[in-house]
Amino acid sequence: MSTPNVPLFELTTQYQLLRPEIEAAVIKVLESQQFTGGWAVESFEQKLGALHGAHAVAISSGTDALLAALMALGIGAGAEVITTPFTFFATAGTIARTGAKPVFVDIDPDTFLINLPAVAAAITPATGAIMPVHLFGQMVNALKLAEIACRHNLPVIEDSAQSIGALDATGAVMGTHSRCAALSFYPTKNLGAYGDGGALITRDATLAARFKQTRQHGETSRYHHEFVGGNFRLDAIQCAILEVKLKYLDQWNNRRRAIGAYYNQRFAGSAVIAPVTAPGNHHVYHQYVIRAPKRDALRDHLTKHGVGCNIYYPRSLHLQECFANLGYKPGQFPHTEQACAEVLALPIYPELTDAQITRVADTVLAFYQ
Repeated sequence: MSTPNVPLFELTTQYQLLRPEIEAAVIKVLESQQFTGGWAVESFEQKLGALHGAHAVAISSGTDALLAALMALGIGAGAEVITTPFTFFATAGTIARTGAKPVFVDIDPDTFLINLPAVAAAITPATGAIMPVHLFGQMVNALKLAEIACRHNLPVIEDSAQSIGALDATGAVMGTHSRCAALSFYPTKNLGAYGDGGALITRDATLAARFKQTRQHGETSRYHHEFVGGNFRLDAIQCAILEVKLKYLDQWNNRRRAIGAYYNQRFAGSAVIAPVTAPGNHHVYHQYVIRAPKRDALRDHLTKHGVGCNIYYPRSLHLQECFANLGYKPGQFPHTEQACAEVLALPIYPELTDAQITRVADTVLAFYQ
């Protein structure tokens, strides 16, 4: 009998485990006929906010959460926003969509997180905000970044799309030391919807109210608009599904951490460089990303032997065609460009069995032997 494949990610098993709860929640929304706004959205926001000790505003996607935050804070033409070039496109794409200018700085070569001294050095009179990315499931040192931002009276918008449940070295959750944090509930995230979804987290009640205005075309009351916002509402059905799944987030994150610890132990002393967790951080392993000698050959080897993998990210944002007008050149951010040439993500999700993760590690190590 052939050994089954190990996909990079798989959603069916989790759905089957939660199917009675999920379907009951969806049916309740269908029977209420409240599909936009209403009790399901408010209930999910309350529970998500309680998890973070903050206000939560449900938004149509992680991308729209970043865009809505920038719009609500008045970041637009003439402003610069400092961020990382080693991230999903939405981080810089939303900055550009407001008319602001993405300003990239290099990453820390160990953690892949934005380099904080480089952030400080990049601040100019035109800087309007800083947008760090809590990448692959671990947080930037948000307190140190807040100290940099406060010296210049700059808002920090945390791109937390990949890090729900993570803690920084101070034990703080996202949004503790910033104006706001943006979450994504894309289906493959640690907390995933059944479609697109996102949220904004803030400790500022006034800003939370503005986020709610922004997601509803800037409305103050029906057909009265204080400013131009957008249609950034998250459907009630998605909120009902997410509320069910939110109960299991800690359990799922603990399983991800256990899988990460197993991989770390297996790869110790090998050619593979395992992910580095910053001191004190609580990593929730949205992705398990290794540095791999002969990365492309390893990817082909894993694919041939039925083990899923992917490259996050194969091309730095500063070298993307759409940002050519910014004037960045190859070699300008060497740590980012090296990461793009070496990183490879391995399967890590809660429903992986012990046999599957053993197979993943065995297959990786066999390539180097």
